[in-house]
Amino acid sequence: MLVGLITHSACLRHEMGAHHPECPQRLSAIEDYLISHGLNMMLRHYDAPRASREQLARVHDPAYIDRIFASAPETGYVELDGDTSMNPYTLEAALRAAGSAVMAVDLVMSGELTSAFCNVRPPGHHAERDRAMGFCIFNNVAVGAAHALAAHGLERIAIVDFDVHHGNGTEHIFAAEPRVLFCSTFQHPFYPHTGAETDTPHIVNVPLPAGSDGTVFRQAVTEHWLPRLEAFAPQLIMFSAGFDGHADDDMAMLALREDDYRWVTRRVHEVATRHAQGRMVSLLEGGYELHALARSAFAHIDALLD
Repeated sequence: MLVGLITHSACLRHEMGAHHPECPQRLSAIEDYLISHGLNMMLRHYDAPRASREQLARVHDPAYIDRIFASAPETGYVELDGDTSMNPYTLEAALRAAGSAVMAVDLVMSGELTSAFCNVRPPGHHAERDRAMGFCIFNNVAVGAAHALAAHGLERIAIVDFDVHHGNGTEHIFAAEPRVLFCSTFQHPFYPHTGAETDTPHIVNVPLPAGSDGTVFRQAVTEHWLPRLEAFAPQLIMFSAGFDGHADDDMAMLALREDDYRWVTRRVHEVATRHAQGRMVSLLEGGYELHALARSAFAHIDALLD
């Protein structure tokens, strides 16, 4: 398997103040762990480009894009919502994060890679068409999926989201787009308090109660995700890979372990092998306990290499 790691140094310069959980050290923790455990040398490395306005406008309102550009501060911070802000380097980081999804799609569609992991921030799956929230500014996975539809002519793309928080932004953007199957597990009731009531054929939301462990998670994926993925026969699968459902991560109250992330990646990989020529693109979302994040991302990437 040819697996790429896409990132950019600009993503390390975005920060939202001391003690904010969505910190630059998240990316360093993952890369350091990959290096120390010998996996880094097995990956092809790429610098993420900037997403263009055209690419962003496929999923975000032009007025919102303009507002984000205009909000970028020269010094200090500008608050976008209660827990999302911009410093002077945030815009560049957000453009590179969204651009990583575009690059990853192009690389797997060309056959240069089988799959790719985008180790980027800010994350994206809470960003709606016209709203930043939940640490997210541009919806990276949505930008990548929309690019695959528009530039590569795909007709069926699956997005699987195992972040502990519901990917409300991704659902909001693709609510009326049946070419995108969105499969999500998330703690409920919990931020952003969405998803549990969705009843749409191409959106498969599986709320999990607080305390759910790997057994519950695996049952949910087996009973709800996998049959829908098989029936949909995606030509490309994308991950919103949030690792904040780990038992050691106090951001939430699920009890997943590294082996659960390895397991779900392998199950999805099997679907991709049957229907999508193995093509997978993964975008980092949540995960805030640095040791658990590093171990979980390693397990996920290692499974992409299987």
